[in-house]
Amino acid sequence: MAKEFNVPPVVFPSGGNPGPQQRRLPTAPFQPPKSSNPGIPFMSFDVGSAAASTSFSTPQFASTTIGGGGSAGFEDEPPLLEELGINTKQIYQKTISIMNPFRVKADLHEDADLSGPFIFLMAFGLFQLLAGKLHFGIILGWVIMASLFLYVVFNMLAGRNGNLDLYRCVSLIGYCMLPIVILSAISLFLPGGLVIKVVTGVFVLWSTRVCTRLVVELASCGDEHRGLIAYACFLIYMLFSLLVIF
Repeated sequence: MAKEFNVPPVVFPSGGNPGPQQRRLPTAPFQPPKSSNPGIPFMSFDVGSAAASTSFSTPQFASTTIGGGGSAGFEDEPPLLEELGINTKQIYQKTISIMNPFRVKADLHEDADLSGPFIFLMAFGLFQLLAGKLHFGIILGWVIMASLFLYVVFNMLAGRNGNLDLYRCVSLIGYCMLPIVILSAISLFLPGGLVIKVVTGVFVLWSTRVCTRLVVELASCGDEHRGLIAYACFLIYMLFSLLVIF
């Protein structure tokens, strides 16, 4: 059995046109408000007025003064070499003391450093390079091994009373390399054979005497084993002289 639905009738206006009460007026498209600044058409606020109204305080930096009222800047800063621990005056004085093997000032070498030895070793390698020999790595390696050798030998001889540290050994051996550096420079102008061997012996004895005296005077119980210390120093500088001869 079918179910019946009551549908109201649809009434269309006569003429096919809607009445005035049903007519819809078209709406205008969206338009952004006009900007007061003609240079920026899409902004609805005045940048100039906003910048003028907003005030930012300028940051204030405290002046760097030293000693409460001193002058600021880099004038009061210590030199760069002094900050790095390089004392050029001390290096010069130590170098002058090595130049005279009979009057060595051991008190100048109480403050050990590696700046002077590094300069001497680089100069030695440079003179060897001028002779056609590339020995930079060999020189640095032999200095380290020689310092270990002298450190072990002295502390074995002195026992518990030995106060010679490895850092001082490197400093003393490096400064006493100055005669070998001079030998390397002179060998560029000397003929080979007997002449260079005799000159090499003189410079090796020079380095040996200076290094032995410094070790004996700076380390405790060094005077008791002067002969053995001198022999160890002689072997060290004789080894470096072989780089000059051969």
